[in-house]
Amino acid sequence: MKNSLLVLAALALTTAAVAGPKAAPAKGPTSPKVTPALLAQGKQLFATTCVACHGEKGDGSGPAAAALNPKPRNFVTETFRNGDKPEQIFKTIGDGIPGTGMAAFAYLAEGDRWALAHYVTTLRPAKK
Repeated sequence: MKNSLLVLAALALTTAAVAGPKAAPAKGPTSPKVTPALLAQGKQLFATTCVACHGEKGDGSGPAAAALNPKPRNFVTETFRNGDKPEQIFKTIGDGIPGTGMAAFAYLAEGDRWALAHYVTTLRPAKK
């Protein structure tokens, strides 16, 4: 019995040593500081990448919207499907939304996706 306990203790120590210290949880990309230049970049990218579906004002009335089911998100009046925080919007831009016309735009540079994420938050009127 004493030998069994020693074997178990040695096994536990060996397993812990092999596993090593626990790694810190991976953090996602970090949002850059919101500046007028970042928002201008986002506005320009929105005009070339998003307007066809979401419309110039972000109200979901782009020329391609009529052919999409479900309709594109209206950023002016509707909540964002995966959350309203820039980090959540950034993830949606990169991953897309399966079952909708929202394609993944992971090919865009990280900085461009952040610019878009922050810009679309400006399309909604400020809460009173």
